[in-house]
Parts: sequence; C-alpha cells; structure tokens
Amino acid sequence: MTDNKLPEIVTVPCFSGAPWELEQLKALQHRPLRTMRLPEELDNIENYADFVANQVKDLSSYVLVGDSFGAVVSLAYATRQPKGLEGLVMSGGFAANPVTNPLLKARINAARLLPGPLYRAITLRFHASSLASPHDGDGEIPWSKQKSRDLFVENTPFKSYISRAKAAFSANYLDRLKNINVPTLIITPSYDKLIGEKAAKQMLDGIHDSTEIIIENTGHMFRFSHPETYAAKIEKFLEQRID
Repeated sequence: MTDNKLPEIVTVPCFSGAPWELEQLKALQHRPLRTMRLPEELDNIENYADFVANQVKDLSSYVLVGDSFGAVVSLAYATRQPKGLEGLVMSGGFAANPVTNPLLKARINAARLLPGPLYRAITLRFHASSLASPHDGDGEIPWSKQKSRDLFVENTPFKSYISRAKAAFSANYLDRLKNINVPTLIITPSYDKLIGEKAAKQMLDGIHDSTEIIIENTGHMFRFSHPETYAAKIEKFLEQRID
C-alpha cells in the first residue's frame, strides 16, 4: 500500500521524450510515482523546466528523478528552488554541454540536414551507437543499439530531436548550481562515452549537498538495462536523506 506521507517520486524522461516504465522500478513501488511525456519541439531547457513546473503544481512534497536529458531539465528546475521539492536525483546528466569531441559535434549538427528516412537510417543509428556500452547486453533487461534506435523511432519525431539537441547543447547552468538547496544524488554509469566524467564532477563541485554513486558494469542506458539496481540506489538515497 502506498504511504501518502512519502513525497511523490516524479520522473522526467530522457532525450527520447518517452514516459518511464514505472513498473520496472521495483524498489520504489511502495512510493507514489508519476511520469510524463516530454512536449514536442521545445528548443530551450527553461521551457522544459516550465513544463515540469506545471506537472508538479498539485504536489506539496516531491522528489525529481531525471535521466539524461531529463536530468538537465530537472537540474534547471531545481535551481529555481521551487516550493515542495524535497530532493533531486540525476543520472547521465550534465550542467553544461559535455560534448567536446569535434567529430561528434559535427555529426550532431549534421543531423538537422537529415529528415525523414535519413533521420531514421543515419541519425538514429549514430545516436544509438553513442549511447551504447559493452555492458548493455548483460543487464537485468538486456539492451542493444537496436532497442535504443527503436525507442527513438517510436517516440521522437525529427523536429523534436533537433529541438532537444539545440536545447541541451546551448544550456549552461554551472553558475546556478549553487542555487540547488535540496539533497542531490548523482548516479553515474561506469562506462559512458557520450557523457564523460567531467560532467558529474562539475555537478558535484557546484551543488552543495550532493553525492555520487557509480554503478559498475553499466552504460548510459542503465535505466533501461539495469532498472532494479537503478531503483535500489534511489531507494537507499531516499531512505537515508529524504524520509
């Protein structure tokens, strides 16, 4: 039975925009949970933060849990010090554009020139490769490049992909990290060639009450491949710092 005295766990989707599959988060099932689908074609992180604000306006107590792009949105919203926010959990996120490889930048920028079949055949295959790790297939739910590509084909229109890329790569919250005033957990996979180690360090250095947990033998898609382990880490944090 759900204990309504516990803060609501509000999950913010990754770059695909797809709502979380909450039933996979077994360690959190005794808590009130909600998810959402990201709006389409917004190209500014602050606009996504406004959307989250509308999603939680009926809540007096909640914890934001953001994954990847959703972590950036959650971070942006938390810098506003909103009423009712009790804690923040971020995985695979960043406070400023973490992509420094010139070739990777060029490929991402080229995506805007590849709509329709080219978007699905080229851009999403490249994106899926950027998300992949050697540990994906050994997860609680075996993951693959094809599953990542299918996630985007089913949930992410071309214009939304381009808009979210613009939003993510133009965002910079380094100077506002000090405004986050709630306990913060940063969950990091042990292997992530898209988001490097620097991103987590920047958030740890900038957020006063923050800790990091590295989940060994996982990659950027660990919310999908290792949902039980992922949820258990969040539950431990909630028990120790929020409850």
